[in-house]
Amino acid sequence: MKILSLSKEVLRLDFSLVKEKIVKFIVDSVKQADAEGVVVGLSGGVDSSTVGSLCVSALGTDKVLGLIMPSTTTSQEDVEDAKSMAEKLNIKYEVVDISPIEEKFSVLCSHYDPTNKVATGNIKPRIRMTVLYYHANLLNRIVVGTGNKTELLIGYYTKYGDGGVDILPIGDLYKTQVRWLAEHLGIPNHIVWKTPTAGLWAGQTDEEEIGIKYDMLDLILYGLVDLKMKPEEVAEKTKTSLEVVNKVLRMMEKGEHKRKPAPIVKIT
Repeated sequence: MKILSLSKEVLRLDFSLVKEKIVKFIVDSVKQADAEGVVVGLSGGVDSSTVGSLCVSALGTDKVLGLIMPSTTTSQEDVEDAKSMAEKLNIKYEVVDISPIEEKFSVLCSHYDPTNKVATGNIKPRIRMTVLYYHANLLNRIVVGTGNKTELLIGYYTKYGDGGVDILPIGDLYKTQVRWLAEHLGIPNHIVWKTPTAGLWAGQTDEEEIGIKYDMLDLILYGLVDLKMKPEEVAEKTKTSLEVVNKVLRMMEKGEHKRKPAPIVKIT
């Protein structure tokens, strides 16, 4: 089939079938791990809300624990949205304020540099990963990640932070598709279409940091990865510049180490 142009509709899926596949995946993963349920971090955003909903569909409310982990740069709106989502799903949840841990880290680490946004910002998801796994170990559960395909492909996540999980139920769905799935699941619209932010520093938004809107980024990735188009063809079909497409390619290459196990030198 000849692709004349790449528009959002090429990403459209049968979301009833998508839900069915993911629910089975969650059930099978918990059973294979001989676990008693799951732990999921709730941020108040569309990804974690969608994953939380899918976990409830798979396991029921009693086997899903939501952890809300605000930091020094988390907005109160996100905290309230995370709480309301947990209440809507009727799951148990806990609020674990990680700010004191952040502040202690700044005192203990002699190299602490608050002006380095990336290094300092990445402390937060790594603390959250520790909190999630503590609860998972304590309760014999697995940690469910909330990363989507867009973020995984370009490496837009923290290694051993939000990338440190047991399973990734929406890891094969682009951000656009996650939003559509969220609508299908009945996630409130203001959460579905909220401006995405990792909250790594005050005022941070995902699209501003990445430098490309998700709508366009998803189409470029779909062309490069799923359709295996050449960069020039992707630029033509998406009606964007070759410079932007090449920027996406560089992000994919730069983030490749995050998607692979740590390399080992062969001795024998």
